[in-house]
Amino acid sequence: MPDFVIRGGTVVLSGGSARADVAIEDGRIAEIGPELAGASHEFDAKGLFVLPGVIDVHVHFNEPGRAHWEGAATGSRALAAGGGTLFFDMPLNSTPCCVTAREMDRKRLALEAASITDFGLWGGLVPGAVSEMADMAGRGVVGFKAFMCDSGLPEFPRADDETLRDGMAEAARLHLPVAVHAESQDKVRLKADPTNHLKADSTNHRWGPALAGTSVRDFLESRPVVAETEAIGRALELARETGASLHIVHVSTGRGVLLAAEARARGVDVSIETCPHYLWFTEADVERLGTIAKCAPPLRSAEHHEALWKALIAGHVDIVGSDHSPTEPSMKAGDFVNAWGGIAGVQSTVPVLLDRGYHDRRLPLERIADLVAANPARRFRIARKGTIGRGNDADLVLIDAASSFTLGEEHLQQRHKMSPYVGETFRGVVRATLRRGEMIFKDGHVTAQTCGRFVRPEPVR
Repeated sequence: MPDFVIRGGTVVLSGGSARADVAIEDGRIAEIGPELAGASHEFDAKGLFVLPGVIDVHVHFNEPGRAHWEGAATGSRALAAGGGTLFFDMPLNSTPCCVTAREMDRKRLALEAASITDFGLWGGLVPGAVSEMADMAGRGVVGFKAFMCDSGLPEFPRADDETLRDGMAEAARLHLPVAVHAESQDKVRLKADPTNHLKADSTNHRWGPALAGTSVRDFLESRPVVAETEAIGRALELARETGASLHIVHVSTGRGVLLAAEARARGVDVSIETCPHYLWFTEADVERLGTIAKCAPPLRSAEHHEALWKALIAGHVDIVGSDHSPTEPSMKAGDFVNAWGGIAGVQSTVPVLLDRGYHDRRLPLERIADLVAANPARRFRIARKGTIGRGNDADLVLIDAASSFTLGEEHLQQRHKMSPYVGETFRGVVRATLRRGEMIFKDGHVTAQTCGRFVRPEPVR
């Protein structure tokens, strides 16, 4: 007899959707089919869609060292509320940043004690640390993250072309991808204010030096589309040259997506990630919302926003990750340019894709499942996750696509109740999330009783 049966939902499978029961035993999917035998616990899923749990490949939960911005205890609760069961934590903004095996060990211990969802780890690629990559690979990192412009943290400097080339060659040898924040430093049009320089300490996180102009428009114009497209082109060329697997994070424009898609058609091993905030907001919303909507690359014009959606609908985008990167409210205060940049949105990825994708653009639920689960598991070689199938981990999210809700601060599970999505109304509600068969979120409440586990890529055979 199974431990748990999800009864009568529409199960979203890789080949289509069908109304069926899902039986769970020992944390894994035991069977999928109609009218399965009963279990000691059942969940009535009639009227709901059953999708694989979200794998968020891009979060900043900042453990250890900056958990007061966002830690794994609160961040993973927010992820679960958004249908997530697994995240990959970035090497910054923890302190120290994770650029050696020792720091990876510290981060893993911190997350094992705090996270209610499963997790994986990114290592850092910075100047002087290429020799550390093999040891980090031995610790099970999913890949290595590099910035092609100022990261905002002095302790995580940008990777110049020599570092990036050497790091990509080493990553190729280790059979792991390199993820790049693709904005060219020399195309970020910073108007330096000589009286107000970036302080090299652990409390001040800005996107580059302080600027002479301090308005929303000053910031938006300082990070033009060409800064992104030029960096993407350079990263693609280095990946082709070294044979590396390249993952381009948070692409903000359809133009950037198509550059990468064209290179992929020529044989470059590249995956393309965008974020829910680029699919929901435009630069007009930044002017309305202020610093809470500041991020880098910045939100774009309505024209670029629609081109990004067209590229996603056409199948060129592989992954949607939240890039959840909040901080303390005080660091979002003051003038726009010198306020800290980062969007808090880990809870809203699925609602965005349901509302603007499934409802507005008829994006099939199977494609949404690919974007947030199947493709991340495949790209980063995570076994038994990402799809609903016998023997896989019972990582599931139950969706009520017909209902709507307006996000309020009281719904947010993250540490600081600040998000540009507050006040937005979404068509599509996460009713429940299961991590390896345990109900960790149900009807607006976190219900987890155990912590998550560390996952690592399957070895290349």
